[in-house]
Amino acid sequence: MSDILFHYERVNPTSWAYLSSLLMLALFFKFNRVWSVRNFDLFLLMSLAPGLLLVQWAWENMGVAENAAAIEYFGFVCLFAAGGILLVRTLLDSAMVRRPLLEPNLNAAGLMFMGGALLFFLMANVVTGKPSPDDLSPARQVEQVRAEQQDTEDDSHRDSFATDGPGYWLLYLLPRISTQKVIEAGPQSLDDTAAEREQQNQVVAEATVRVVAILSHVMIVIGIILVGHWHFENLTAGLAAATMYLMLPYTALWTGSVGHAVPASVLVWAVVLYRRPMLAGMMIGLAAGTIYYPAFLLPLWCSFYWDRGLKRFVSGVLLMIGVLVITMAFTSTSTERFLANLVQMFGLRVPVTTDMEGIWKTWSYYYRFPIIAAFVALSISFAIWPARKNLGTLISGSCALMLASQFWHAHRGGVFVAWYLPLLLMMIFRPNLEDRTARMKLGEGWWIDRQRTKRAAAGTG
Repeated sequence: MSDILFHYERVNPTSWAYLSSLLMLALFFKFNRVWSVRNFDLFLLMSLAPGLLLVQWAWENMGVAENAAAIEYFGFVCLFAAGGILLVRTLLDSAMVRRPLLEPNLNAAGLMFMGGALLFFLMANVVTGKPSPDDLSPARQVEQVRAEQQDTEDDSHRDSFATDGPGYWLLYLLPRISTQKVIEAGPQSLDDTAAEREQQNQVVAEATVRVVAILSHVMIVIGIILVGHWHFENLTAGLAAATMYLMLPYTALWTGSVGHAVPASVLVWAVVLYRRPMLAGMMIGLAAGTIYYPAFLLPLWCSFYWDRGLKRFVSGVLLMIGVLVITMAFTSTSTERFLANLVQMFGLRVPVTTDMEGIWKTWSYYYRFPIIAAFVALSISFAIWPARKNLGTLISGSCALMLASQFWHAHRGGVFVAWYLPLLLMMIFRPNLEDRTARMKLGEGWWIDRQRTKRAAAGTG
């Protein structure tokens, strides 16, 4: 980045937390309505930063600083406390019928300019930064994964489900193909040593992570803006939510993590495409197959489409799940490995009690079981509550479930803020959406329209 901008130095995460908080207050705080819900939401968003910074510092200094483990624990406690308040806020959002229009303190043109500048600097950090081993792990070649699978079959104590959590890890390998073609476009030397080939594979892996991360964040930003323009009928609200997403300290900390950004982009586009039940179902199916936890969104979304579009939505979910299963079948080395990956993808296993990370390294796993039970009950309750669902309840309910999953996610649960952050921002900036119901905004489908047209033509003839 210093090659583009003279003497440019990346802003320290802690300094950016201070600066971005002040900037958010200047742009979005309603000074003429100090006790508004919007101002309360701003402070809730800023309350996530201390815990994230403490956890990040602890991970960087683990094994170096003596108090790193204690600081990590305190950071997760802060994240859980802030997440608990945010969860209550999301559950109460459906009852907030009065949604006065609170424009940001900057017009649409200024928000667009600031958002574009922030996006450029964040993506430049991704391009010039050095990915961590965790960031590079999804970009391994299929051959490398197959070799590791063979090793896993010979080593029974290594279990990716126990260490990585449920989900479809192989899906992250798919964007690698186009990147590899671009990098391998030049002439290849036959005298490459093993070290040079390994270095080349490293370059390809790093490029894959960068490309996927950049595309995911761009899709998140575009999706939020389109939701504001199409569904909120307020382009400024979409620009404000997208700008705040780029401005938050969390986004700067985990910009290059595809495990955070990819599921977030898919969930955002499920909201963008909610008027197309088949496509929305495919997005939810893709998200559920990727990280497993969006599967608990199905009662909420099925209830939303109950009056109209349910069959199309369920068909989209099953179609995408089927595509993922077929892809996994072709990339598995054996039937046993395929079945093991299938179990991992759908989370068909008793909750783990060992090899847990985050706050569950300190807390007893017995406390995790009632949290899981409460989460499942919350997911099922959305099938009947609220009785009449609209786009607003769809957004707030999805945000609540993805946020609640952080409390029992045993693998660094609490730091995956991107899974619910875009939904949270859309919930904060949304207007009253009582009229955005499935029956009022969705068509009956091309098949029903076709049959009606045939009957009308037959009656006329």
